[in-house]
Amino acid sequence: MLETLSNEPRDYAWGSPTAIPSLQGRTPSGAPEAEVWFGDHPGSPAVLGDGRSLMQARTDAGAPPLPFLLKILAASSSLSIQAHPDLEQARAGFAAEEASGVPRDAAERIYRDDNHKPEIIVALSERFRALVGLRPVEDTQRLLGGLGEASGVRRLRAALDAAAPADALRAVIEEVLSGRADDIVSDVSAALADAVVPDFAEEVDVLRAVVRDFPGDAGIVVALLMNLVVLRTGEAVFAPAGVLHAYQDGLGVELMAASDNVLRGGLTPKHIDVPELMRIVDTEPGAAPLLDPVPADAGELFDAGVADFRLARYAPTGTPLHVGLDGPAIVLATEGRVIVSAGGRRIDLTPGTAAYAQDESELVLDGSGVAYLARPGVQG
Repeated sequence: MLETLSNEPRDYAWGSPTAIPSLQGRTPSGAPEAEVWFGDHPGSPAVLGDGRSLMQARTDAGAPPLPFLLKILAASSSLSIQAHPDLEQARAGFAAEEASGVPRDAAERIYRDDNHKPEIIVALSERFRALVGLRPVEDTQRLLGGLGEASGVRRLRAALDAAAPADALRAVIEEVLSGRADDIVSDVSAALADAVVPDFAEEVDVLRAVVRDFPGDAGIVVALLMNLVVLRTGEAVFAPAGVLHAYQDGLGVELMAASDNVLRGGLTPKHIDVPELMRIVDTEPGAAPLLDPVPADAGELFDAGVADFRLARYAPTGTPLHVGLDGPAIVLATEGRVIVSAGGRRIDLTPGTAAYAQDESELVLDGSGVAYLARPGVQG
């Protein structure tokens, strides 16, 4: 089976009103368009060309839910800072909340399912900015050195020097999110307004936007501790379990394990469970986990090493590319015109449109353009 796949954009407040319409070649609605989901997730299942939701079609076929969710994501302001549990943590947390009777749709509910949520994002725009992971403390101290001598800034510098880096970062994050360091939040926010830190000019630009959009939010300090990643078109970053991340601005293709388990760490009005976040968060500092593609199967594979998903990029240029399948797959075009064929069916895809393949052993990609293919990962 090969069918077209479509969905309506999600209008989260941080979304861009123009990026997704521009990709799809249509007039903007005027509302923010943050994400388009291509998957069978019950929160917003995509629709097949025959009118059925993908969730219903897979149920009708006796197939389990897809282990992944593919999205187009367009941000014009920061998403919430967040981290996700690993598989063992998710199963234990879900069981505990089920046993205690917390409704799955309750605002304070954390574990809405028993799955982990690793995710990758590949930039489609010329620049995609994201905060991912915690910056080495010595580099953060250099940034703080350009923010002046207000008492809150000095207190933050001293706190970061008070212990081993991972322990110092853990203590600072817990203190600010628990509301015990409002002076640090206010003094850092004020210092950023007119700071000039040549080695961190782009970081300061991002942090000023965060202060503007989330005044007084403790997540301002958490964001200051994080790596800023600036992806160029086609570059990717991976957010494994426990790693804090917050996409800032740009258009990208996102692929994740199918889960709703999110622990927030600031820049949001939503519930923040500080003790549970601190239990699962990884505070070891280091470089952001960029993900370089490797040649594979006539394309390039972004191999995150997880069993839930694989993401590959193909760029046909008039010669058909044959792609073997061993399970369900979703093809999303992002540039040009990509022709997808399987089982005697042919679908022409333009940027921002997708197709779904089930029970096919091979796809043929033709035309001239770029497409991303999502499918289950290699079980090991």
